[in-house]
Amino acid sequence: MEGKSSPDLESIGSGATTKRSSVSSGSRSRIRRDFLARFTNSERFTDKLQDWFGLVCENDDKPVFEPPFELVELQKFDYALEGVSFQQLTRMPNAVYASTSTSVEANAYLAVEDFLHAAVKSLWEAFWSQEDEEAVPFSVGCLFSENLKFYQAEKALAVGKLDGLSATGVLLKNPRHPHGKWDHVLELALLRPEVGSFALEPSLPELGEALFYALRVLISRSVSRLDFSQSSNCVFILLVDLQYGGVVKVEGDVNKLDFDVNNVYDCAADWIKNHGKISVSPIDRIWNKLGNANWRDIGALQVVFATYHSIMQYFGPPRYSIEDLAADHSSRVHSRRQERQLGDSGLNENGMFRLQQRTMSPEIVEVHEESTKIEPEPSLKLEVGSVLWLEDSNYQKGYQINQVLTNGTLPYHIASPVDEAGKSVFLYVGSPPSQLEPAWEDMNLWYQVQRQTKILTTMKQRGLSSKYLPQLHGSGRIIHPGQCQKPSSGGRCDHPWCGTPILVTTPVGERVSDLVNEGRFGPEEAIRCCHDCLSALSSSSSAGIRHGDIRPENIVYVTSGVRHPYFVLIGWGHAVLEDRDRPAMNLHFSSTYALQEGKLCAASDAESLIYMLYFCFGDLPELDSVEGALQWRETSWSKRLIQQKLGDVSTILKAFSDYVDSLCGTPYPLDYGIWLRRLKRNLSDDHGKEIETSG
Repeated sequence: MEGKSSPDLESIGSGATTKRSSVSSGSRSRIRRDFLARFTNSERFTDKLQDWFGLVCENDDKPVFEPPFELVELQKFDYALEGVSFQQLTRMPNAVYASTSTSVEANAYLAVEDFLHAAVKSLWEAFWSQEDEEAVPFSVGCLFSENLKFYQAEKALAVGKLDGLSATGVLLKNPRHPHGKWDHVLELALLRPEVGSFALEPSLPELGEALFYALRVLISRSVSRLDFSQSSNCVFILLVDLQYGGVVKVEGDVNKLDFDVNNVYDCAADWIKNHGKISVSPIDRIWNKLGNANWRDIGALQVVFATYHSIMQYFGPPRYSIEDLAADHSSRVHSRRQERQLGDSGLNENGMFRLQQRTMSPEIVEVHEESTKIEPEPSLKLEVGSVLWLEDSNYQKGYQINQVLTNGTLPYHIASPVDEAGKSVFLYVGSPPSQLEPAWEDMNLWYQVQRQTKILTTMKQRGLSSKYLPQLHGSGRIIHPGQCQKPSSGGRCDHPWCGTPILVTTPVGERVSDLVNEGRFGPEEAIRCCHDCLSALSSSSSAGIRHGDIRPENIVYVTSGVRHPYFVLIGWGHAVLEDRDRPAMNLHFSSTYALQEGKLCAASDAESLIYMLYFCFGDLPELDSVEGALQWRETSWSKRLIQQKLGDVSTILKAFSDYVDSLCGTPYPLDYGIWLRRLKRNLSDDHGKEIETSG
């Protein structure tokens, strides 16, 4: 091992002698490496954040920082990991002895190292590896604070380096650099005492240290010669003790940092205050009293999810997406029920068991289970002619069910308001909150009802008004039969329907998928559909909202009660409002950028619209993985198969597909105005005068 020294330039980012394409870029890299060479003391950096931290912590009633992951993301990830095996072999020592033995701290570093190794190994094999014998391209090591190099924990502890260890890192494996390079760091874990005592967020010393290391990684990546993804501007730092842990996510553009080598700590602190976005997860338990990791509990799950995103920054989207693996959940439940030879009488529609209530008896009695019948709770099945009442704010609305439909996976209804018998609305029923835990189907219902309600409410609040967007007609909770015994307006009673969310929207129309199946979607409808959806996207994007789930089932053709039929873009449950939102992942209709990065670029919705129109006039290819979907897109665009197919339908659609192709994956915005006008000119003259060109 090397002796004490300042951080060497090799570990910061070798390439000091590499020829750059220009003098300016070489000078920039040299300045940043010099900045890193001086940016070595986390305590001095933390001192510069005292005032800032005091200001952000003024509100004690809620968490200071937003969490990096939504609960629904973790639930979906949990389903995806059902078939993945994690095994931590080195146990975490018992916290009771943490303050009385130095060996406990040493063993804790070994346990953290083994935990991270187990996580990256299992994630790689489950999501990315193409061959069973493919080597895991990661190494795990402990950071020695005096020279900022990485060493295997056993070797560092064997030579008495325990006091100098400051973190454990997951790095890209590189035999040429056995002590690691900072631009090869995927994530870092800081082992600190009493992390579990942080109620809402870490204290400043721990948070400041996490921010210090995060900034070092981001700066190192900015001068790296590695080919990073566009999401490399964020880094995850884990905070753990002998029982608990959490995730700190730091993201931002380091190009906005003032690299003054004579004032490194002030400059770094200013970047955190003005340009850094910080997310902190709730602190939760990771290890049980025996030292085993609770892999499927939320504490370990959010740490493993951070590791998953860290791997994706370097290796791109996985071979098997989370949605691919999570989709097997329902089949696993069905297989388990078949193994146990279970009937359906004790299960609700989501595969959840209901509890059987028994009358208490002071005597011990023999129970014949085979003759016991479990009375199922009344399920929420709406039939044609039934009337449903919902509680909307301070008044009630009634809807009579006219049709019961499905979009291929989830049910929905066409209904009429009781006080407007001639009017039709779409009515969506969410999952009853009485379930013990959310099932995979319930998550889809959550997007369809609760999340879409939020998006449509946001549209209304932001003043969006377009006939090509769905309108919120009503939302609230169902009013169930019988007397409601809920304790307060925010609570719920014991009735299984109590609290079930309802969403009602207008207008009503036929799905494009049905038009295609019936042979009623021709060139005129395709051009009109493209225009109307583009107009809807223009309106929503003006308010910072992107759809993220464009497919034939989410576009309806409105013909009833209107002079000229038009299309409406529905299904806004997966819409993207902010950076942390994730669009739906669909192998046929998602944009290339969405499949690669899990995010939307400016032209992603338009690209999905092109795929939707393309498949309306052709067969769907067999796509069984993200990798295959990306390969199909690359081949189809490079050989101009999409443009040729749409050119057979209309020259304007071919031109629009060429335009979208030029924008795919770029940050450049779509020029909605020009294409709305061009599409309008290609529609029938008698319709053109009444077509809106913007929201």
